[in-house]
Amino acid sequence: MSTLELKIGEIIAEHRTKEGPLLPILHDVQHEFGCVDAEAEKIIAAGLNLSRAEVHGVVSFYHDFKPAADPRPVVQVCRAEACKARGIEAIIGDAEKAAGERVKIETVYCLGLCSAGPAARTGDDLHIRLDSQSITRLVEEA
Repeated sequence: MSTLELKIGEIIAEHRTKEGPLLPILHDVQHEFGCVDAEAEKIIAAGLNLSRAEVHGVVSFYHDFKPAADPRPVVQVCRAEACKARGIEAIIGDAEKAAGERVKIETVYCLGLCSAGPAARTGDDLHIRLDSQSITRLVEEA
């Protein structure tokens, strides 16, 4: 049994008795490995007695699950209507320029900080009231 199978087996065992265990399992696998690839889908499907198509359908529906790991740090930038109204579109180019190929800029739609936008997230940290300087600094420090 591979390390991947063992670790995913542990994750499945942790969630198996919960109602609706698939999403928590997928989130834990994504967090542990940086992706939910085809092999992980197969192991999860077998562990939950689901078809691989059922697991893949959920994985492909949610944008949080990636098919391959990306080692770059990620800055999630909110581009929902409230952040647009507060100026994110005017500074997104600065973020992209600062990121180059080193940092991944990922668009998300609503971080729940509508009154304090423009907003971004790095890991579990939320950043608000961004302007050109602060978003550039945020990306450079990622």
